[in-house]
Amino acid sequence: MFVPGGHFTSQGMSLSIPFLASPPKVNVIRLNGAIMTRQGGLNDQSLAPAIERAFRKGKPAAVALSINSPGGSPVQSSLIAARITRLAQEKELPVYAFVEDVAASGGYWLACAADKILVDPSSVVGSIGVISASFGFDQFIGKHGIERRVYTSGKSKSQLDPFRPENPEDVARLKGLQEEIHQAFIAHVTASRAERLSKEVELFDGSFWTGAKGVGLGLADGIGHLVPKMKEIYGDKVKLSVFGAKRPLLRRFGTELAAGLTAQVEEQALWARFGL
Repeated sequence: MFVPGGHFTSQGMSLSIPFLASPPKVNVIRLNGAIMTRQGGLNDQSLAPAIERAFRKGKPAAVALSINSPGGSPVQSSLIAARITRLAQEKELPVYAFVEDVAASGGYWLACAADKILVDPSSVVGSIGVISASFGFDQFIGKHGIERRVYTSGKSKSQLDPFRPENPEDVARLKGLQEEIHQAFIAHVTASRAERLSKEVELFDGSFWTGAKGVGLGLADGIGHLVPKMKEIYGDKVKLSVFGAKRPLLRRFGTELAAGLTAQVEEQALWARFGL
């Protein structure tokens, strides 16, 4: 008969039953929002604890990235992706990226930290480029009798001042910086996607495509959603645990400071580029 302690007894003999294997576990990192250093954005500082836990907690069989991001800071994109890649190599774990609405620009940079990228047919992927936008107020302040006074030490310190007429030398300098960042982006994508990328279409001019088209171009590996795909690979009993950056306390209670409002406006502008 069976007695407490996991043993069967028969005529004074006992037989131990090996522990049943627990179901495989996949830890999910939620990457939802614009990538920026400001409060509420995705950045390495806010995400580091969640990413570290996802790779270390519970001996996962894999890590999945749930991505919905229109992009943002190239530096923060690089830092987050590098952290994911480093931990995946240290723990020898496969990483899957699942794109929801958008993985564009910096969002696609994050997706390329994964071994495989899965998308919805209507997801938006790509936008491998660099953008900088501002306004010029020099004529506006002139019409309103406002005089701009700026004092610097260093002739380039006030470059791209929106209250002064545009300087061609400043624009050329900015474009040079953008080109360097663009080349770093291209190198990251090509290192990740290697021979999977199409040679027939220009992929690095800032264009973006639907998920279905992106699969054909090599920007993604297939169509698939997180839960059913993980069940397909690891079985119906796979356990999913979600990790992500904690929302600031003020945002959780629906209250925003001025800085938070500014960040919201910037984030909405990023989403708007993709019709969202």
